[in-house]
Amino acid sequence: MRLIEKVWFKQHAAKWILVPLLFPLTAIFWLLTLIRRTCYKIGLFKSFKINVPVVIVGNIGIGGNGKTPVVVFLIEQCRKLGLKAGVVSRGYGGNAPHYPYLLDDSSTPNEAGDEPILIYSRCNVPVVVGSDRVAAAKELVKQGCDIVIADDGLQHYRLQRDLELIVVDAKRKFGNGLLLPAGPLREGQWRLNSVDFVIQNNALGQKHNPINTALNNQLDMVLCPEFVCNVVTGEQIPLQGFIKNHVQVNAMAGIGDPERFFKTLRDQKISLNETLAFVDHHHFNEVDLAHLSPELALLMTEKDAVKCRTFAKAHWWYVPVSAEFSENNIKNLTDKIQALTSST
Repeated sequence: MRLIEKVWFKQHAAKWILVPLLFPLTAIFWLLTLIRRTCYKIGLFKSFKINVPVVIVGNIGIGGNGKTPVVVFLIEQCRKLGLKAGVVSRGYGGNAPHYPYLLDDSSTPNEAGDEPILIYSRCNVPVVVGSDRVAAAKELVKQGCDIVIADDGLQHYRLQRDLELIVVDAKRKFGNGLLLPAGPLREGQWRLNSVDFVIQNNALGQKHNPINTALNNQLDMVLCPEFVCNVVTGEQIPLQGFIKNHVQVNAMAGIGDPERFFKTLRDQKISLNETLAFVDHHHFNEVDLAHLSPELALLMTEKDAVKCRTFAKAHWWYVPVSAEFSENNIKNLTDKIQALTSST
């Protein structure tokens, strides 16, 4: 974890020095974001409505909170409702030949970014990347989508939305509660009260702990690993069967909070020999992992696996996770989606 992130999440003594130094910049950031929101609210900046419902899956802070598993879950629920969902994404870390860029089977993480490739490969739905999410959403409408799901983009007010979901990590939550750059937040916690649902990613096995006791729109989510998949061959093995045949493994992760992945593995009684943590959206190469012993299997996240396929080894495996909600929470979400699609 970078020093600034340790400061944000109160894990380093430098917080007593850096936070006061950065606070003037935070005040400027607050003022600029307030002006921007106000300009959209009074119509000075124009926002655009497209012809199908738009669902935003975002957060008020930076770093991984579990948005992509929620997007995958929503795609599956839309499919059960008979809806064709499409996904728009910024495509962070990618450099596409043009924008908006519609993914196809030849698209690579270098072009589209890791998360869009993961969603496209796993869900087999149209995915479009680009900084102009209005143009990307319109491209999905051309592809015949009944509903657009935005992976991130909560602060992209140019695209009007019909349903907003905020995903919050149960452990890290909001760090020191300050806006960038003194803290990790892009918007204040007041934003939690303005969205349809706040989803708490409880993947660390913590007991139910309300994000804010005043909220009446909180849903609890658990990320569950069920099997491991070979990066080279695609072979799937139930997780418990894999554990029986591998007494100890190595693990690596290049996500917003790598320790969350390692903790998930340990919670499954997997013994970790060596763990490698990289920054989110890290562009992997063979050198990064060359020193690891070939005698031990290497476990990684699904997001990292899409960037390692071209040089993967036979003993490399990834661990897909699925978002799980209570039946009541699922009904709340699907009822909202049905209401949106039936009204258009």
